[in-house]
Parts: sequence; structure tokens; C-alpha cells
Amino acid sequence: MPAFPNLLFVFGDQWRAQACGYAGDPNVRTPNIDAFAAQSVNLRNAVSGYPVCSPYRASLLTGQYPLTHGMIVNDQRIRGNPASIADALNAAGYDTAYIGKWHVHGPRRSAFIPPEDRMGFKHWLGFECTHDYNNSRYYAGAPTPLTWAGYDAEAQTGAACEYLRGRTDRREPFALFLSWGPPHDPYHIVPERFRALYQPDTIILRPNVPEDAAARAKKDLAGYYAHCSALDDCFGALLAELERAGLAEDTIVVFTSDHGDMHGSHGLWKKQWPHDESILIPFLLRWPASLGMEAREVKSPLNSPDVMPTMLGLCGAPIPDSVEGCDFSPTILGEDEVDDGGAYLACYCPFHQIKYNTGGRDFRGLRTVRYTYVRDHLGPWLLFDNEADPYQMYNLAQNENLCAEFEAMLQRKLKKLNDPFALGCQLLRKFNVRMNEEWGDVHYEW
Repeated sequence: MPAFPNLLFVFGDQWRAQACGYAGDPNVRTPNIDAFAAQSVNLRNAVSGYPVCSPYRASLLTGQYPLTHGMIVNDQRIRGNPASIADALNAAGYDTAYIGKWHVHGPRRSAFIPPEDRMGFKHWLGFECTHDYNNSRYYAGAPTPLTWAGYDAEAQTGAACEYLRGRTDRREPFALFLSWGPPHDPYHIVPERFRALYQPDTIILRPNVPEDAAARAKKDLAGYYAHCSALDDCFGALLAELERAGLAEDTIVVFTSDHGDMHGSHGLWKKQWPHDESILIPFLLRWPASLGMEAREVKSPLNSPDVMPTMLGLCGAPIPDSVEGCDFSPTILGEDEVDDGGAYLACYCPFHQIKYNTGGRDFRGLRTVRYTYVRDHLGPWLLFDNEADPYQMYNLAQNENLCAEFEAMLQRKLKKLNDPFALGCQLLRKFNVRMNEEWGDVHYEW
């Protein structure tokens, strides 16, 4: 194992695990990612335990669960000043860099993010949040906004390639995080050469999409897949630059996402739902070729707070005491798979697209290798055998014995994480977030 390998961590926004060629999607064209998967450790049950943008990013940066870092809805700030993944890597001698979407700096999505709020990252080309991909602003050192040229993911990938070309001092390892905004909607803002690849009437839907959702799902997926193919092209350029720079042998490369997207499965849309289309994310990790590690699958469910300690474990950097997630690096390195009682699932307060008045609900649950178990405040809500029922079409929540077994497992997890399963309104008050009850809109008070 080389001392302090480089780390290239690449993630999209709202890219569900199923939407890759290697994962069996019959529609999407992702040749570069598929080839990468053939060289990688595939964590096939990687989970975004609270499948929402800001909470995932806060967990990625801190290794903590949302009730600790305080990001229970979008557009807040991380509480408590915990040690970040960049802090830990800096202390181990890394040059740390972040390019792209940030989304943990609060409600002003176009605001300048000053150096003291960048969680320790030294090299910075970032912005809080935008989905205007062809008119996307960002900041470098000064509080004067700049604009990415064209489709922002391509420009951000170009900036990442430029960073890699500058890594001529091999004595100092680097950790580069590249955060793309797509394939998050809107779906029509994508270069024409990728849009031309997909037509709604040719899209093959998952069997769990009901007929009344089919037309919208096909239209949305045509644009979503176009984003995926555009990002696949970007990923290929990034890997090629890594090879040209002579860095591939010494660099851990990760491809993943912050959460998924329902796209009409079960008649549902977007994220925040506990179904696999929402919570399962791609997670491919290619280790430096010098180790001779073979491509394989890991079944253990890796959750969002587990990413930071796992990356630090692989990089040989100390894991801060403030981290709550599990270090999966021994599993990735070929040792026994981790059994942490399943990945913890939560929705602390439905908001934005998924509101109380449109069927959203507070929930807690577990995603194990085989099962998904979810409850709300009234009791068991969903129970799926994901091996026998991979599209989650048969709810087993009436099976009292099986529910009792998983309820006991969930209660142990809640106790371990100090989660009393408070009502969403109680958590909103605790974290100083105000919700309009009629419309489910979230208002922020600082």
C-alpha cells in the first residue's frame, strides 16, 4: 500500500445508482464510466441515508449524521465547527482542492463563500448552488463572480484537468473534489450532441413506473440521460488527463453521487423518498494500479457519513474524533465486509418538492444488503425484500414478525445515533428553521 496516495473524488447531483450502463440501465450511454467500473471496486449498496443535497454534502465533509451537523433541510450551514475531510487531509500533508457546487453555506445561493467557510480546502473554484448550467457563476480567490464558459460541468472538468497538469511535485499528495450540478434538473440545459442521443418515445421505463406517470417519466429521463452522457464524457476526459499527467498509478479515483431520483417509480418524483431509486447511489473506487487490486463488488451498505472516514483510511490519514461514520477501508482492501446493522435512513422533515401536504412524511429506516425497512410515527410503513423484489413492488409491512425483527434493529440504531425520532416540527425549532404549514415552504432564520 503506497503511503499517502492521491485522491480524485468526483460526484454528480441526483445521479441514481441504476442510471449507468454497468448497472444494467438499457437506455443510458456511459461508456467511460462502464469501462471504469470494470476496473473498480463497486460498492453496489452505497446509500444516501438522507437523500437530499445539503445534508449529504455536510455528511461527506464532516463524517457526521444530520442530527449532529445540523443540516436537516437544504440551504443551511454546518453547526459545531467539526473537523472536515480537508482539515484531516491537510494535516496529513495533502494539497486539497474543491471545484464546483458547494451547497452548505446557507440560503443565499449566489453568495461569495469566504476562505474561512471553505472547510479547509486550499485550492478553490466553487459556488453555493445553481441549476442554470449554461450561465453558471463561481468564485475563485476574490469576491467577484466569474462565469463558467458554456455547460458548466465541462468547464469545471477543464479546471480539474488544469489542476492535475499542475501536480508536478510528486512529493506532496493531492485530494481533488469535483462536484457537478447535473444530472439534476432542469433536463433541457445540456449540449445538443448529448440531447440528440435520447428521444422520450424510445425510453424503456423501470417496471415500477405506473402508466399514469409514464409520459412525464420518459420526457424527463430523455434529458436526464443526456446529462449523464455529458458527464460520462467529462469523466473520460478527466481519466485521460490523469494518465497523461502520469498520476493514474498513484491516485485513488472515486465516482459517486449525492442521492438519486425517483423519475416516476411508484408514481413518485425527485428525492427524499426511502426507495432505492432515491437512496442508492453509484460508488465506484479504482485503487492505484500498482497494488494489483482486482475489480469486484462489495455488498455492505456504505452510508453518507462513512465516506469521510473511509477515504481517510485509504489515504493513511488520521480520522478525527468528531467523525460518526464507519471506516470501510478494510473492506475495500479485501478484508471482511462491515456489518453495521444496516444503513440508517431518515427524513427529518419533508420540504421543497416533497411536502406534508403532498404525501411526504418524517421517517426512519434501515437499508441492509437484502432488506429495506422504513417506519413513520404511526408504525411500519415499508418493508421490501430487495433480492426477491428488486423493484420494490411488494410491500411486506403487514408481516408482523419480520417487522418486529427490523424494528428492534432500527431501535438499536436510533439509540446508537442518539435519535429520539422527534417530530419534524420539533427538529425545525431546534435548528432554528421555520416552515409554512400550509405550503410546506421552508424559511430560514439566522
